[in-house]
Amino acid sequence: MYRRTKSSERRLHWLQGAKLAVAAAVVAGSLYMPSYADASEVDTIRVAMFADLGSTYKSTTPAVTMQTAGNGSAGIIGSNGYEAWITLSNADEVRFSVDGYRVKVFETNEFAKAAAITKALQSTADKPIMYSASKSGKTVYQVYAGNYNTLSLAEAASSRIAQNNSTLLNGQKPAVKGSKHSSVGVYASKAAADKVRSTITAEGLDAYTVLQATGTGAPEYAVWIGEETTDALLTSVEKAVKQQLPQLTVTPVSPNTKAIIIREDTTLNLASPAARDHYIVSGNDAKLVLDGGDAGIRVTERSARTYRGDFEISTYNGQLALVNELPLEQYLYSVVGTEVYTSWPEETLKAQAVAARSYALYQGNRFTIANVVDTTLSQAYNGIGAEHERVTQAVNATAGEVLKSGGKIIEAIFSSNAGGTTADPSEVWNGGGNLFASVASPGDQAAQQGTYEWYHVLLTDGKTGYVREDNTKLLEGTTAAGLPKLTVTAQNTNVRKIPLIQSTVNPIAQLNPGTEVVVLGKVNESGSFSWMRGPFTSAEVVAMLQGKVNTAVPSSITSLEVTERGPSGRALEVQANGQVLGVKYGDAYRSAFGSLPSTLFDITDTGSYTVLGANGQTAEKKGSGGAHVISASGTSSYSGNSMVVMNGEGDARAVSKTQSFLFNGQGYGHGLGLSQWGAKGMADEGYDYQSILKHYYQNVIIVKE
Repeated sequence: MYRRTKSSERRLHWLQGAKLAVAAAVVAGSLYMPSYADASEVDTIRVAMFADLGSTYKSTTPAVTMQTAGNGSAGIIGSNGYEAWITLSNADEVRFSVDGYRVKVFETNEFAKAAAITKALQSTADKPIMYSASKSGKTVYQVYAGNYNTLSLAEAASSRIAQNNSTLLNGQKPAVKGSKHSSVGVYASKAAADKVRSTITAEGLDAYTVLQATGTGAPEYAVWIGEETTDALLTSVEKAVKQQLPQLTVTPVSPNTKAIIIREDTTLNLASPAARDHYIVSGNDAKLVLDGGDAGIRVTERSARTYRGDFEISTYNGQLALVNELPLEQYLYSVVGTEVYTSWPEETLKAQAVAARSYALYQGNRFTIANVVDTTLSQAYNGIGAEHERVTQAVNATAGEVLKSGGKIIEAIFSSNAGGTTADPSEVWNGGGNLFASVASPGDQAAQQGTYEWYHVLLTDGKTGYVREDNTKLLEGTTAAGLPKLTVTAQNTNVRKIPLIQSTVNPIAQLNPGTEVVVLGKVNESGSFSWMRGPFTSAEVVAMLQGKVNTAVPSSITSLEVTERGPSGRALEVQANGQVLGVKYGDAYRSAFGSLPSTLFDITDTGSYTVLGANGQTAEKKGSGGAHVISASGTSSYSGNSMVVMNGEGDARAVSKTQSFLFNGQGYGHGLGLSQWGAKGMADEGYDYQSILKHYYQNVIIVKE
């Protein structure tokens, strides 16, 4: 296997164009297995962070902010390979974007006005960039929005921005811009180019200093005018320049010219006009590469994380595409450190390393310009900050090891927690061959260790909720029905909808010491092994389901139940009002019901209960209102907000007057393949990584390539 350890050696990749060798076709609703090259042929991996790949992956940004941890360089991939054009200092943040369709929103010589427009756009889909420039002898600030994939999208954005920001724009009309440029000459130095550019901008016109490819390996400086969408508009700009500066020779720039347009950016600090360098990548198929050396490169728009390897910036589908390329094994240092706790047993870390390596190699060129993405759509990848010495040792100890079946690397998918039993392929993607099966995963319960239990309580106003045990004190005595009572130990103790602190969900009530509430039960904190979501009203469930199922959604839901389950107990079919809610495959019920942790769930109708009559017949009752209660004084109708019902074992449940649906489940993720918590449990019991992998993946061998 070809290895590189130094920055200069990494450059050879760009010269030789080495990459993962084969493409993999994604087959919707099933696992796919391409004919794959030997792992020994693969040394690097390409990770997409920002790109518009349509339905496959979409994460866009108008610009990226990069900073090298050490000194580095940036340059274009030319006909003879990488050409280092720009020196990068670890003291400076640098901004990058790509040429294309965008909207020039506003121009002013008042920084505060430009900043106000920029702030207004930041909360919209029309993400802004603010530049500073010299014009007519003054500093001006120019606000742009975009990029946009097509001219029509840019035109729609221009109209939208004008309509939504009419007051701030103060009569200025946004204009659509593009990637058609003209050159007014090539110059021996940046200083010489800047001098000519200043001559043009002094006349109140826009002009830009540019680095452009020569085909010799070294760039040349040029001055460009225009950023137009049509040849006619570009001709108009050329005429304006010739009219005011007839001594200049103006020539249209070929769209194939690879170049970097140099600008000054003031977007990041809207309280100060201080600018930083901004480089716009221009030209068909132009690719800019950042080489950060061995210290890595920080990406502000990815939570300011620092990454190993090189970065490639290009245009794909009209948007900026940012791809990190690095040695495969170094990628795994971060993936394993991100996917599992670094304190877990060594054998768990090794199992995760082999699974992650196999998964990555299986992907081929799945994402066209990259092999994987940096989110859990592939594998979570958080850069150098996620690395740990124990993980590095585990990856190195299993270097080159992959899972194979039938002589081919498998897609070794995994999930966080299988909820005690892994999924069968039929429950996830309607298929999957003989690589996966539902197997016991008792180690998953370890996810509950160290977590709090919560009391389910009934408040005096009839509402029910959950209070964490460390904030409570049980009281002496019980209710007439034998239920315990408690109070809280701190002022304004929150009562939650479910046994989980959710910062974005308001508590249903707050309790103070001395206030007594009735205890209905005690449950584990909602987490990755067992969880609770809801209760959801009929209207909330209807809203969730819109666009997520392929059958008609009822206007009102009176019943919701799991009517078919797979081998592991996961939901295969859910009916609303007796009608099937159709999904493409079982795992899609997770997203259909508002991103449930798994499909291993039950649904409780909080407004109904079942009564067993003296004749042995059962009857379904709806709502707490109108229930007949027999007491010493006779029979009466109950009319409170909640009614407590108890079964023969003494388990209590509150039935609400209004109907809602509560989801109780186990597991986190699709549940197919390796369970990360289950692997920890097996390692705790003394199993080695090979035994763990062969438990969760069927009919596989572990091969060191």
